[in-house]
Amino acid sequence: MRALNGGGIDARSSYAIHAPISTTSMIIYAAGMGFTRSPSAGGLTMRVFIYEAICAGALGNDVPASLRREGSAMLSAVAEDFRRLPGIEVVTLLDDDARFREVAAACEGTLVIAPEFDDLLRSRSQTVVDVGGRLLGSLPNAIRLTGDKLATAEFWRMHGVAHPQTELRESAVAPPWVLKPRHGAGSQATFLIRDRAEYDTARRTANEESPGGEYILQRYVAGHAVSVALLIGPTRTIPLLPARQHLSNDGRFRYEGGSLPLPEPLATRAILLAQEAVAGIAGLQGYVGVDLVLGETEDYAIEINPRLTTSYIGLRQLCQQNLAELMLRCARGEPIGPVTWAEGEVRFHVAAL
Repeated sequence: MRALNGGGIDARSSYAIHAPISTTSMIIYAAGMGFTRSPSAGGLTMRVFIYEAICAGALGNDVPASLRREGSAMLSAVAEDFRRLPGIEVVTLLDDDARFREVAAACEGTLVIAPEFDDLLRSRSQTVVDVGGRLLGSLPNAIRLTGDKLATAEFWRMHGVAHPQTELRESAVAPPWVLKPRHGAGSQATFLIRDRAEYDTARRTANEESPGGEYILQRYVAGHAVSVALLIGPTRTIPLLPARQHLSNDGRFRYEGGSLPLPEPLATRAILLAQEAVAGIAGLQGYVGVDLVLGETEDYAIEINPRLTTSYIGLRQLCQQNLAELMLRCARGEPIGPVTWAEGEVRFHVAAL
C-alpha cells in the first residue's frame, strides 16, 4: 500500500517558474506578468495550456479549502505528466483568470479543469472552441448536459441506465433523499435528508452555502461509493481502474479521498455501469469520471464529471503508461494500446494534498 501526500502548486505565487525536464518546460504566468513565447530546450511540437479554475483565481478567494487542495493537486499532477512528454511545453495561469482567452488562443491544446457550477467548465471550454483552440477534454454540448444533474438523470431514464429517482420537488419522491445543487461539484451543499422534518433545515443551510442555485432531490441509495475514470476517444472508450470513494459519514457526503484498485467483482460491475452511463452522449471526450453506488442487489449511476477528477492523483501512481500521453492520444484520435497497471494499492487523502 502507498499513501500519497500529493504535491501542490501555491496558488498565491506571484512569479514565473521555468522548470525544464528533459526537452520540456513549464511556464506559470501570474497576475501582472507578460505573456511571451519562451525558447524550449529543443524539439517543441506542442504547447499545452492546463487551466485549473481555482488556482487561476476564477472563484476568487472565498473557496472551500478542500476544493482548493484538490484543484492544486490535480494541476500539479497533470502538469508534471505532460511535462514529461518530449516536445511538450506546459503553460498554466495563477491568479490571472482574465487572460484565459489570450493563453488558450496561443496554445495548440487546452485542458480545462473547472467545476460545473456557475457555468465555469462549459463557458471556458466554449471559449477554447471560439478562439480556434483544441480541447483536450469534453466539448461544451456534453458539458451542458452532464453538468446538469436533472438533465443527466432524464437522459439516463430515456436510455435505461439505472440511477436514483431525481426530482426538483420533495413531494415527487419519498425520503430518504439526497439534496444537492442541480449544477454542482465537490459535494458542496449536499445533504442526506431522512425525513420531511429535516428538509427545511437542510435547504436553509444549502442556500447559505450556495446561494441562488437550483437544487434537486435524489432518492438515497445505500452501497459502495465508487468512481470510474474513462478515456473517451472517437472510436473507443477505455476504462481505467475503478476507485473507492471515501466520503464523510456525517450526512454531508464530503469527499475525503479514495483508494484503488477496487476489488472484484465490484470492479467489473463498476466498469460496465460507467460505460453504460456515458454511452450515447455526444461530445464526451478525453478523461471523464463517473460516480456510482454499487448496492447489494442493484447498482446506480449518480453523476458524470466531464473533466479531470481527483482520482487522477491515485491512478497515475499505478498506471504503467503516462496518463497525460494517453489523454493526448485520445484528443488526436490516435490508437491507444492496452493500459497496464502496477501491483499494489494506492490511497489518497484530500486533507493531505
